[in-house]
Order: sequence, then C-alpha cells, then structure tokens
Amino acid sequence: MQLDQSLRRNHIDPQTPWYAQRWPWLLMAGPVAVIVAGSFTTWLAFSRPDALVVDDYYTQGKTINQDLRRDKAANTLNLASTLRYDPASAILSGTLRSFDAPLPGKIRLHLVHSTQPAKDIVAPVEVDAEGKFALALPMLEKARWQVLIENEQRQWRLNGAWAWPQQLQIELKTNLIARS
Repeated sequence: MQLDQSLRRNHIDPQTPWYAQRWPWLLMAGPVAVIVAGSFTTWLAFSRPDALVVDDYYTQGKTINQDLRRDKAANTLNLASTLRYDPASAILSGTLRSFDAPLPGKIRLHLVHSTQPAKDIVAPVEVDAEGKFALALPMLEKARWQVLIENEQRQWRLNGAWAWPQQLQIELKTNLIARS
C-alpha cells in the first residue's frame, strides 16, 4: 500500500513497461552520444590523411628533385662504398669506387643518428689514390645510423641504413644496399 502511494506520487505507473518511461532513455542518451562521437572521430582519423604543414613547400619540392638528380648521378658513375668501424681503434674505414676503380678526392660523410640529432656526425674525408679512407671517431653508439656519402660539390650521393654493431660493415651501392 505504501509503495503504491509513492509510485503515484512520482507519477509512475507500475503497469507501464520500462521502455515507455522517459528516465531509462534519458540515462542511455549520454553513452549513446559518446559511442556516436567516437565512431565519427574514428572515421575521420582513418579517412583523412595526416596534414604536414610546410612553410615553403615549393623550395622543399625542388630539393627533393635535386636529391633524385644526385642519386641518378651516382648511378651513372656506378658508385659503391664499403664502411667498417673498428671499436678497438675507434677508426671508421672505407673504400669508394666507381666502375670498380678507385675514386680519389674529397667527400663528406654523414652519419645520422636514428633518434638524436645531437649525435649526428658530419666529417670531411680525403679518399686516397687507392680509393681508401679512414676517419677517427668516438665510440659509435649502438643504433640504426643513416649513412650519406657525397662529394664536396654535392653532385652525387650514396645513402643507406647501417644497424651498428649488428652489422660490422655496410656496402652502399647505387639503388641497392647490400649488407654483410
């Protein structure tokens, strides 16, 4: 009897099913709105490309074409280089060849650290008449290094990735990276 009076006082008919009441629908509206908003956000994330904003996109595009020209120039010269680092003597040694003949002259060697730009190494190197060069370096950190070799005039370049010390040496070739 007392329950009947409290239900009437709150305007709730005990014979009315739950879906005919407004409170369950009002309580479910919040989670449903979250599910709809989450689905829409997921759709946006997967359907739209990530936009990388570059201030001077035209100059950057020209730079990419220059890099491709440098790769093609290296390919024309049939360049190949081998690098090996000896941690006991802290010496990075290598060779540079064009059509299996030594390519003497001055080059720039870039070792780019995979995660920390402060550890990048850029060094001018003199290649002797036999196509060999050596460079004293501090202990190389265990990392995946990006290697770039280019002449002083930046007319050609050889590049590749070197996972040191897992790979004791790396061989860079035009359009092909062979590792040993």
